[in-house]
Amino acid sequence: MMRKLFLLIPVILILFVFLKETVNSHSNMLLIPGGTFPMGSDSEEAYENESPVQKVKVNAFLMDKNEVTNKEFLEFIKETGYKTTAERPIDWELIKHMFPDGTKKINDSLLLPGSLLFKSPQFSINLDDESKWWSWVEGINWRKPNGKSSSIENKMNYPVVHVSWEDANAYAEWAGKRLPTEAEWEWAARGGKKNKKYPWGDISINASPMRANFWQGIFPVKNSLEDGYYFTSPVGSFNSNGYGLNDMAGNVWEWCSDYYDSETYEKRKSDSLCINPTGPARKLDGANGHRVLRGGSFLCNDSYCSGYRVSRRTGNSETTSSNHIGFRCVLDIDK
Repeated sequence: MMRKLFLLIPVILILFVFLKETVNSHSNMLLIPGGTFPMGSDSEEAYENESPVQKVKVNAFLMDKNEVTNKEFLEFIKETGYKTTAERPIDWELIKHMFPDGTKKINDSLLLPGSLLFKSPQFSINLDDESKWWSWVEGINWRKPNGKSSSIENKMNYPVVHVSWEDANAYAEWAGKRLPTEAEWEWAARGGKKNKKYPWGDISINASPMRANFWQGIFPVKNSLEDGYYFTSPVGSFNSNGYGLNDMAGNVWEWCSDYYDSETYEKRKSDSLCINPTGPARKLDGANGHRVLRGGSFLCNDSYCSGYRVSRRTGNSETTSSNHIGFRCVLDIDK
């Protein structure tokens, strides 16, 4: 027995050195240990797409401490010359399926580059109609996140926004990383805490001091700005979770690698352990498919969207961009 333990020591030391060097070579990333957890929620607040809860296991991985910033995304653009979805003319072939069969092609003058921009209505509205606070604005993109006259010049440490899933995936590949699976994201957001509602535990998100960038007041009409921000906040403006990760609740929704299906959990429910799930194997919603979004944003409020809960999940088209969607990356640890 002692001889076997003695032989294991060099292996353990080599593994430790490898992990240390891997983390050090990606100084903006943190080691997230592998583990098993109940994924999803069956609480009174949970949406149908969060259940049934299933026992899930994920392997260890590295994850960006912060959401990808304007500075980091700018480096990617400078090196590759990449054009984001919001900077390209709209491709009629990609959107024509959204219209009735036989609809004539929209005039090119209406297919100019742009993105979705939040605009607060002047009075209380029906929260079932998102079109009341979202507008398609020509000329809006990651360089001009909050209007044509806005700029990222003094916001290099803010999360990049107006990035589609395609844009986020392109950045991840350039950086030698990848987007997290939905299971990895939720495990990381929980920060080592068991059966808690938020990354910090069960203390209400509305309790002082503010623990995330979200919408205080009457959504979407009046933001009381108790957290100090109307739009996004600089990454790391609030306390990190148990794994040292920042902004796993609020600020911007974050793209995951999985295709989105509202019935994913129901379809894979089982009493057995689910190991490293990756979501549906194919596109389900339209020609562009939908991908998972996690973590909520500065627009989330309990009256409308409690997206900052660790189990909350939603999805959107791969080519959708807006000023409340961003991302962060992960990196596999080679065995």
